[in-house]
Parts: sequence; structure tokens; C-alpha cells
Amino acid sequence: MSTLDVGRARRETPGCAEVLHFNNAGAALMPAAVLDAVTGHLALEARIGGYEAAAHAAEGVERVYGAAAALLGCAPDEIAFVENATRAWDMAFYALPFGPGDRILTATAEYASNYVAFLQVARRTGAVIEVIPDDADGQLDVDALRRMMDERVKLIAITHVPTNGGLVNPAAAVGAVAREAGIPYLLDACQSAGQMPLDVGALGCDMLSLTGRKYLRGPRGTGLLYVRRALAQRLEPPLIDLHAASWVARDRFELRPDARRFENWESFVAGKIGLGVAIDYALGWGVDAIRDRVYALAAALRERLAALDGVTVRDRGQERCGIVTFTAEGLAPDAIKAALAARRINLTVSRRSSTRLDMEARELEEVVRASLHYYNSDVEVERFTAALRELLPARAAARR
Repeated sequence: MSTLDVGRARRETPGCAEVLHFNNAGAALMPAAVLDAVTGHLALEARIGGYEAAAHAAEGVERVYGAAAALLGCAPDEIAFVENATRAWDMAFYALPFGPGDRILTATAEYASNYVAFLQVARRTGAVIEVIPDDADGQLDVDALRRMMDERVKLIAITHVPTNGGLVNPAAAVGAVAREAGIPYLLDACQSAGQMPLDVGALGCDMLSLTGRKYLRGPRGTGLLYVRRALAQRLEPPLIDLHAASWVARDRFELRPDARRFENWESFVAGKIGLGVAIDYALGWGVDAIRDRVYALAAALRERLAALDGVTVRDRGQERCGIVTFTAEGLAPDAIKAALAARRINLTVSRRSSTRLDMEARELEEVVRASLHYYNSDVEVERFTAALRELLPARAAARR
């Protein structure tokens, strides 16, 4: 376990006094610094007006670009602030041109929002979607990807950490294949940003989307898009406004030269400030230290769950992160969620409709998902396991 100061982290997280929160891959508990930044700006808007408050807080509003650049190892002008990770991903994907026979390569555990976009573009353009096989460990098979490459491949788009398990796909190895072939590479880092280091240079991705509300511990309604500068200048966003482009003549407009061409003029200003504070807060702890703590907690939980009679841990991959999924014989995931919620323990259920290809291949309809963060404690891992254990005999008794 890392030497990260868990006591301090918990003191600075008001929600730790209220709940045992194992739903960090849904929306993590905000630290007090982020909460204060958001509510403070909303209070300022109420006092002096929204436009005036934004002008007054210009430095804080702008900070999100520098903070994100430090987080991802890129330049501030390669960052766009958007309302969520899905919209960030959409703005990148729908800006890419596709035609009949163009191949889009993706992973088995791809998220539903991304896959339905593939389907829509395939229907509109005649492009085809091809799924990269998994290897024996359940992660994307990089050798199989390499064999799939040809001149018709126009995009590689994968989810780094799927929503339905602890798997971490080999994103950097995928990036090496994409760079070698000169193919654009779009990485969905919604579940990985904030729980593990992300360097876009090392990952080799041309575009990356992330959310504020999950492991970054920012406010809901915030997201970021990274687009490599050279590529951004060649892409026309699917939607633009007077912020993304300038109306320079009656019959002509000019797009911004930077990644902010993918933004809207109107945005959640308090959230933008809060996201910048959240990223700085994470960087203050050190993302390497966060990863070590999160991974160790999750490994401990998997070990305890595997020791429970009737419980099956469902996580796959050579590298496993802070998301832990499991099923319990004879006990529905929703029943587990409800019973634990009554004890002020938060988790969620991941369903087939979110990652259909992967769940169908594993013959799973739904799994319980517990996702841990660095402010969670060893005591909470034990408490969670004990609470689940108490449900299991009740299940067995009901069957007799």
C-alpha cells in the first residue's frame, strides 16, 4: 500500500463522514476544495451576475487548460473544455471523414455510447466496424490489431478502462501500432483519468476524451477533449458557434486555430473552475501515488470477495485497476445494490446494454461494480466485505 496520507484525504472529503463510497467510477466524492470553488463561484454569480462573475474569476476559468495539459503531458492549446466525456468523444469522432468501405477498429469491451456512434456513421457513410479480438487475458490483442491493419483502416478507437470491469487495455501498445501505420487513434479515458497516469505522448493517441466527475473528483457536467495540434487544425467540428469560429465576412467564417474549436461559448463556468481545482488537487497528491493506492485497495477487495462462498470476481486483464466487478450466486446485482445502499454503502450495477459485445461473449447480463479511490480506507474494504457476507447466508436461508 502507498504512503499516501489517507487520513488527510478523508478529512478533506466531506462525503467520507456520510457514506462508504465505492462508486467512484460513477461519480467520486468531491474534495472540499472543489466543492468550495464551485459553490463559491455560483454564489458570486448570484451576487454580481454570471458574465461579471466569469470576468472576475478569469484566472480560475482559464486554469483548467494548464491543469489538463500538466495532467496529460500536452500543450494547453490542445485542450477543449466540454460538458461531458461523451460530448468530447463525439466532437472528435464526428469530425473525422469516413466513406464506403472505410474501416473503424474498436475493442470488444467498447462502451455503448461510442459503439452506437460507430453504427450511426456506418449507416450514413458505408464505413464498416471491426472488433479487435481479445487475448487470453481478456484485454485487446495487440498482435491481432497489427494483423488487421491495411490502407482501409481510417480510425482506431478504444476504451482504455471499460465500464464493466477492472480491465486496463494496453493503450500505449495500441498507440504504437497506430503511429506506425499513420492512423488516427481516439482513446476514451473516461474511467482511467485520475486513477492512473496518462501521458498522450507515451500513449500515442491523437485524441483523448475524459470526464471530470469520476476519478478526477470534479463536478458533474464537465469534460475535456485533447486533440493533437496538427490534427486539430485539419478537423472541422460537427457543430460550431461564435466561440469555435469567427464570422469574418457575410459569406465566410474561420475556425479557431486551437482545440477550443471543439468547445461551445456557453458552458458551466463554476464547473470549469471546479475541474481545474480538481485536477490540481489530484496532481498535488501525485497520480502515481493515487494509482498505487487505488490498485492496492482493489486487489485487496478482489481477494476478500474471491474468498466468499458463491461470489465470483469478474475482472479480466493483465493489469487491473480500481474497478472491481462480481456476481453472487442466487442474489441479483440490483438486490445487492439496494441492500448495501440501506447501509449507506454506495456501488452500482453494470448491465449488458453498456458493453454488449463483451458481456455477451462472457454470457453475463449484469455485474455488481464497486470502484475504489485513494480516500477509501482498509476499514471500508473490510466493512464492505462483511456487509456482503451477511447478505449471502440470508440468500442461502431463503433457498432452504
